[in-house]
Amino acid sequence: MRINRVGADISVLSDQLPVPGIGFLPVNAFVLLAAEPLVVDTGLSLPGRGFMDALGSVVDPADVRWIWLTHPDRDHTGSLFDLLEAAPQARLITTFVGAGIMSTERPLPMDRLYLLNPGQSLSLGDRTVTAFRPPLYDSPATVGFYDDRSRACFSSDCFGAPMPTSELADCGDVSDAPRDALRGGQLLWATLDSPWVHNVDQEAFRRTVQPLREMNPDVILSSHLPPAPGHTTNFLDLLETAPQADAFVGPDQHALEEMLAGFEPVQAAT
Repeated sequence: MRINRVGADISVLSDQLPVPGIGFLPVNAFVLLAAEPLVVDTGLSLPGRGFMDALGSVVDPADVRWIWLTHPDRDHTGSLFDLLEAAPQARLITTFVGAGIMSTERPLPMDRLYLLNPGQSLSLGDRTVTAFRPPLYDSPATVGFYDDRSRACFSSDCFGAPMPTSELADCGDVSDAPRDALRGGQLLWATLDSPWVHNVDQEAFRRTVQPLREMNPDVILSSHLPPAPGHTTNFLDLLETAPQADAFVGPDQHALEEMLAGFEPVQAAT
């Protein structure tokens, strides 16, 4: 994992996944070094990703007071129970639905839950974070938040985009990516991750974007995009066009067989 810094009090724990035929998908977790430190998501549910080591290079897990689970998909929950064990004073921020989904895999410590709905706020001692439902999401449990001190918007999956290279997937500023690749990647991700966007009333969808315009964050921090300072207006303008974007159609069995045929044969062990 790579550590990127955003301002004085935000660290991005950057991981990525190669997606054949699409690119390299950033997979980020975040540390907000507030008076009461908060960790946002806990990485991929794959072995050997080094999440806890990366986290420990930014903050002592024992000092973590809050864990914000943006939603319980497996690319956000990998080290959740390791972190709960290493951070005995931390409480897990999620929703009623999020807690229910997580409990189908492993029981959560109910006395450590903190249920926070969109529109509600929480003090971290030196700042207030306010929960909101992002305009695009792939889980009914999704909740992002805005930090009023850093003026950062933590948007969960919304605004994500696969990057054309591995180096760009964990870079420190999305401005390093070619503009056309970024715009195309964001629309691709919007329709792949939230296919329902093609079925909504466009004016109603625009109304879900308006609260973010009023929020006007200085930086957007998506789970699936390098840090994006200074891009808010352009991102929101593009987001409003998502209902008109081409629908994503994934590879079928024939395409899979062609892909497998192109792989190098695995040598049998002797």
